[in-house]
Parts: sequence; C-alpha cells; structure tokens
Amino acid sequence: MAPTHIEPGQNVVTSGSPARAVLRLALPTVLAMLSQSVVNEIDIVFFARLPHPESSNAQAALLPSLILLWMFGGSLSAISVGTQAITARRFAEGKLDEAGAVLVNSWVFSLLAGIAFTAIGYLSLPYVLPLIIKVPAVQAAAGSYLKWRLLGIASMAMTFSYKAFFDGIGRTYVHMVSAIVMNAMNVLLCVTLIFGNFGAPRMGIAGAGMAAFVSTWLGLGIMIVWSALPTYRRDHRPFHLGKLDRKVTWGILRLSIPSAVATIAVMTGFLLFSVIVSILDSRTHAQILAAGGSGGTEPVNSAATTVIVGILKLTFTACLAFGTSTATLVSQSLGEGDARKATRFGWVSVRLGLLIFGAVGLLEGVLLPQKILAFVTESPAVADAALWPLRMMGVSTPLIAVGMILTQALFGAGNSRFVMVVELVLHFTCLVPMAWLFGITLGYGLIGIWTAAILYIVLLSGTMTWKFARGDWATIRI
Repeated sequence: MAPTHIEPGQNVVTSGSPARAVLRLALPTVLAMLSQSVVNEIDIVFFARLPHPESSNAQAALLPSLILLWMFGGSLSAISVGTQAITARRFAEGKLDEAGAVLVNSWVFSLLAGIAFTAIGYLSLPYVLPLIIKVPAVQAAAGSYLKWRLLGIASMAMTFSYKAFFDGIGRTYVHMVSAIVMNAMNVLLCVTLIFGNFGAPRMGIAGAGMAAFVSTWLGLGIMIVWSALPTYRRDHRPFHLGKLDRKVTWGILRLSIPSAVATIAVMTGFLLFSVIVSILDSRTHAQILAAGGSGGTEPVNSAATTVIVGILKLTFTACLAFGTSTATLVSQSLGEGDARKATRFGWVSVRLGLLIFGAVGLLEGVLLPQKILAFVTESPAVADAALWPLRMMGVSTPLIAVGMILTQALFGAGNSRFVMVVELVLHFTCLVPMAWLFGITLGYGLIGIWTAAILYIVLLSGTMTWKFARGDWATIRI
C-alpha cells in the first residue's frame, strides 16, 4: 500500500540554513538547466564553423526559430508552474499520493496537448516564417531547422511536467542527470549530422534540429524510468491513470495558464524584437544595393543578436534555476503554514543571485567580452556588432537575476496572474516600442535596440521586488 499521508512538514527541504537550502536545491538545477541550454547554445558554436555565408545565415535563423519553438512548446511547458507549486504544497502537507496525482494529470495533459501543438506548429510555419524573417536565405535555414525541432514539442512539455514534480519534492538532481545525458547525446549527434561525420549526410542547420529532437526524447525517457523506481511507484503512483481528475487538472491549469500567457507575451515580445533587428539588416542590405554594392552581405545584426542571446541565455538559465529552487522553497514553506520562512527564502535567494551573477556579469560585460565573442563567432563583423550590446547586458546581469528569481518565487506562491500582467505590459509598452524607437526611428541601430532591453530589465526587476516585498502573495490558497 502506498503511504498516501505522512506527517505535514516531514521530509521537506526547507530546514536548516536558508542559504544552504537554496544552494542545495539550486546547484543541481543550475547544472541541469545549463546542460539543457547547451542543447541550443552548442548550435551557435557549431554554426560558426560552417563556411560563410552559411554560418551567418544559420546563426541569424536560430534565434527566431527558438522563439517560435518556445511560443508553442514553451507556452505548453508553462504547465510546470502549476505542477511544481501544487506538488510542493501537497508534499509539504504530507499528502504523497496527491502529489503523485498532480504528476499523472500533468504528464497526460502535456502529451495530448503536445501532439496538438505540434500539428498547429507545422500548419502555421509556412505563413509565420515570411512574416518574421525578411532575408530569404535566413528564412530557408529556419524552415529546415524547425521541421525537426517541432517534433520535440511533446517531449519538451512532458519533460517539464516530470521536472516540476521532482523539483517540487526537492529531488532536483533527477533532472540534472537527465539533462547531462541528453546534452551529451545532442553534442554527438550535432557533430555527426551538421558536418556529415561518421558516414552521415551533411545536413547543416537541419542536422542541429534533428539532433535536438532526438536528444530531448532521450532526456524524457530517463525521467520516466526514474519515476518508475520502487520508491516513487509506492509513494506517488505516477502512472496510475485512475488518478486522472478534472479538478486536479484544472487546479494545475489555473496556475499555469497565466504563466503560459506570460510565456507567449515574452516570446512574442522577443520575436518582434528579433523582427526589428531583421528589418535593420534588410535596410542595411538595401542601402548597400542602392550604393552600387553586390548585395552579398551577411545578416550581421541578426547574427549578432543570436550570439548575444546565446551567451546570455546561459546566464538566464542559471538565474532561472535559482528562481525555480526558490519557488520550491517558497511553496513548501507555505504548505507548512510558515509565510515568514517563505519570505526569508526569497530574499536570501536574491542576495545570493546578486553576488553570484554580479561576478558573472563582470566577466561577460567587462573583463572577457571579446574572448567570449571570438569563441562563438568567426565573423569579425558579427563580433564587432555584438560587442557593446554584450557589454551592456553583462553589466545588467545582477538585475536580470533579481527579476527572474522573484518572478519564480511568485509563481511558487501561486501568484501567476500578477506575473502575466506585468509581462504583457512591459513587453508591449516598453521592450518592443522602445526597440523600434531607439533602433529604427532614432537611428541608433543595434545598440539602441538593446537599450530597450535594458529598460525592460530595470522595470521588471523593480516591479517584482515591490510585489514580493508587499507579501500579499502569502495568503493565496492552491
């Protein structure tokens, strides 16, 4: 028989030093999410080894492609917000079987919705790509990449369901193991398929898409096998379909839908941000033609933006890992009925984030930007275009950490609607219009476009700090 209930507060991960508790959960999550991020970031490095202009076209195609992927798969993966928050509450309350019921309802919904979203993605691709990418060669590269990556939408969503469950019960190391193995497979397949090694056909950017698709399903398989271990089968029964319940599913979705809307807002905002950069490239291209040039120019600004985002995404991922761990600690503390402990975990995580990511930002923005760029691009024009925006974003890294950590803390508390409203407002009244104003209208180019991103970061971190300090999130019942 499954021990469906234990004493509330037993086996929670909120005991001991707050800083130690944050680090104990965050470090495996950081390793896992950095490994996960490398699934995409390794592509930038490999693309840089392709001949010109194929390399720049591939790099320029990668960012809008990933944004599209995340609009479909990422919005669906927002189910992790509700899954993690409710799992952590039920676990802290001692209701082990109910925590398992959350996982069952989450992964079944992710599987079915993932199939539907994959179909929608393929049907919309011929219409969306011409709207967001203005350079034909880049558009073709994005299409060849996404035809494989879209096959990983269902695996992405289900992986987030399992990750949210394990994170919610404090077993963050499970996703770490899965992600490391998955990433190792992705690197091997990229080397094989992008360049045509070991007798495989040379696929270029399409090979990266296929490698990522295969490796994400491998990572999901590892987590499914882990959840089938005797301890989890006994305590949580994660495959018992008799636990499917509309009320449980709706409880998950009630917290996750605002997060999904926020994800769509974020991805739409950054997609439009990418479109503005692409427009900057197309205007540069037109100017070269008007001046009597050959027209064979690289999409420098788009490639530079992809490179910058690729570098910063490793930082974003680590910040998100700290935030995810904070969400577990906040939610479990509230499940124990201790709002003061939940608040303490939030501020301790912010202080750790400022310290750690302040050092990271110093390296990215001040000490090593040229060396970092030399590693990820072999195009001098792309490196020159990316240098000052990378410096600006590196210096802003501590604020990025604050915003992302407190956003996740509010998710853990169940306050996802507030986050949704903030993201909608900031993306469509700040990031996008300011990028157009500074970059296109006022003519400051790529530096002006990235200045809008700095303004967005300042407003996001300030708003989340204000909300968390109010403390009204502690009364939300889930």
